[in-house]
Amino acid sequence: MSVENVLKSAVENNDVPFVVAMAGNAAGITYSGAAGDAAQDRAAAEDTVFRIFSMTKAIGSTAAMILIDQGKVSMDTPVAEILPQWNELQVLDGWNGDEPILRAPKTTATLRHLSTHTSGLNYEFWSADIGKYLETTGNPSILSGLKAGLHSYPLLNDPGTKWGYGTGIDWLGQVVEAVDGRRIDAFCQEEIFTPLGMTDTAFEPDRLSERLADVKIRGEDGSFAPFELAPPPQPEFYGMGHALYSTAPDYMRFLRMVLNAGELEGHRIISEAGIAAMTADQMQGKRFETMISIAPPLTADVVLPEDTTHSFAFVRTNSDQDGKRHAGTQSWAGVCNTHFWIDPKADLAAVIMTQSLPFVEPPLLKTYDAYERALYASL
Repeated sequence: MSVENVLKSAVENNDVPFVVAMAGNAAGITYSGAAGDAAQDRAAAEDTVFRIFSMTKAIGSTAAMILIDQGKVSMDTPVAEILPQWNELQVLDGWNGDEPILRAPKTTATLRHLSTHTSGLNYEFWSADIGKYLETTGNPSILSGLKAGLHSYPLLNDPGTKWGYGTGIDWLGQVVEAVDGRRIDAFCQEEIFTPLGMTDTAFEPDRLSERLADVKIRGEDGSFAPFELAPPPQPEFYGMGHALYSTAPDYMRFLRMVLNAGELEGHRIISEAGIAAMTADQMQGKRFETMISIAPPLTADVVLPEDTTHSFAFVRTNSDQDGKRHAGTQSWAGVCNTHFWIDPKADLAAVIMTQSLPFVEPPLLKTYDAYERALYASL
């Protein structure tokens, strides 16, 4: 099936409410397409604006990598050396009824642990213990936009001991602010967005609102209904785990910078050595672990190949996938089903984006798989 037909049939079959897809290589864009309506009476288009949620993480990690490249910090810098308040976090070691049992961590958390989701921090959507902890303590979620939300979460394990998907990149963004002195939104604008020509990527949607897509959630009857979900506006701090809005062409400029070993159209963001480190396996022998959902209306389980690891900025595929991506591919996604990957071996970067829940539900994954296979078949 052609890429165009994949997108069209996905909307016709109600697998996605709408879809925008784009692919390219180091030299430029090789495919762009869309299907369905991104909002009432507004067709999905190349310039449709998305809440990219966790696709923000790769940009947050890139911001930290810029400082590592400059020699201001290293991957092994202890978090508490820059943010002393990290030392207030304790490990949740069980429960005495509804009373959490907490203890001091046995290991030192580093910037590498934050970036690879091995710091011990976990989101409530994939951890019943974290959900219970937030409920019993009354602590705000990270999605509140409150500074207190950063400190709401205990660790579920000692830093460096296992994978757990959580708020590490929000902390990493605060590290960037503390080391550099600029607020993270200013840093990203001046060091990443402006040099890369990412004119449609922003921390607030105001000037983009006329092109912003609607979010839809699948009901029990299988149909999509409107659903309100967005990063918190004008927060106390911008969480680099979730804060950004962007478009397919803008995010492709970021991905093509990675394919181009740190530069795009004469603007160098990171050194070649920095990109090599940013995309290498940084989990030090650990592996990605299947994320079991405790909020099925919002997300399905996240299951990836057994040898999946994490680089400094992305989930990392470590074996060739038949008819699809190669070993060394970097990827991740946002909770409203915005997805991307970078395959250096194939000189290919791609996005496939909608605004739907649950995250990675089977119809969405079917569409993603068909799109990826169609792209590789066309190479």
